[in-house]
Amino acid sequence: MIFEGVVTVVLLLLLNLSIIVILNDVLHSNPGIAGGVYMIKRSLVIGGRYIWSYQNLFIAILILIDCGVLYWRLIRRYHLYQMNHIIAELHYISEGHLEHRITFKLDYRLQRVVDSVNSLVDSATQSMNDERQAERSKDELITNVSHDIRTPLTSIIGYLGLIEDHQYQSEEDLVKYSHIAYLKATQMKSLVEDLFEYLKMRGAETDLAINQVNFSQMLEQLAASYELEASRKHLTISSTSDPDDIMMDADAEKLGRVFNNLISNALKYGEQATFISLNAKLVGDQVIVRVANDGREIPTAALNQLFERFYRVEESRSKETGGTGLGLAIAQSIVERHGGYIFAESDEKLTSFVIHLPVHQGVKLQPTELG
Repeated sequence: MIFEGVVTVVLLLLLNLSIIVILNDVLHSNPGIAGGVYMIKRSLVIGGRYIWSYQNLFIAILILIDCGVLYWRLIRRYHLYQMNHIIAELHYISEGHLEHRITFKLDYRLQRVVDSVNSLVDSATQSMNDERQAERSKDELITNVSHDIRTPLTSIIGYLGLIEDHQYQSEEDLVKYSHIAYLKATQMKSLVEDLFEYLKMRGAETDLAINQVNFSQMLEQLAASYELEASRKHLTISSTSDPDDIMMDADAEKLGRVFNNLISNALKYGEQATFISLNAKLVGDQVIVRVANDGREIPTAALNQLFERFYRVEESRSKETGGTGLGLAIAQSIVERHGGYIFAESDEKLTSFVIHLPVHQGVKLQPTELG
């Protein structure tokens, strides 16, 4: 830019000198023009002095024009330099340095270009990361499903093989082997059904059958349907609602699946618990539901992983109770499809699954709205 400025100044000085020489020649060779200039000059006299001379005035005008031309040239060169810098940065990013961003500040017009480029790179990077994550999730899903199906399938084949080879000593052994194979087959069926439900809820093409639902009555019916099973485990189950009748837009069947999963989990894994409670409260345009029990505390490290596919707090205990590890992932998917969110809390006194649901569909709640 310094070289550009020096060259421009030299060229302007030469141009100015040429113009002054030409004008002097014109005035000397044309007495009429020179006389007119002299008469104008005499009319602008104050205190016996001329307040201007045409040479000085003309030189001042040339200097102003020169400054304008110099400024335009330097700004133009500076913008060209910035544009070349942006192009160099783009080449650097295009070589695979997707973590790089253009950080320097420019004028408004070029800054919009820089911001657009950075946004485009962010979007492309996010899309690539999402694609990689989707690929990893698909691989993990296949691996987990294969593992969870292989275990009961191996048992089924093993016990049916014993029956096929007549390796049993009594009819009692035959019934025992058949029963074990049946239980393992049922476990496989449950896994496949949960997996199908999970994939269906994660798919964008699945529509909810939205209707007006009396949410309070739904919770009461769910609590009543589990009373017998709860009493066998020496638990009490209850539901409360504030107000008594909460009406909301929802897919009753899908929401029923959510609470069935949560209650079943509380019955299976709520060791040393004495009660299960379902509490719903209308707060503004959302319903906050707590499914709680006073069983053993869930470790803090596990709380954020509860809703991951196939995650089990205790692998051995879950296998004994027949859990597929998909129940909470399905519950989360259904809640999110309704525009809400779900999370877990646990301490020494209470373990709660908290669900926020919008009263009207079309509204998506954010975790920041937690009261």
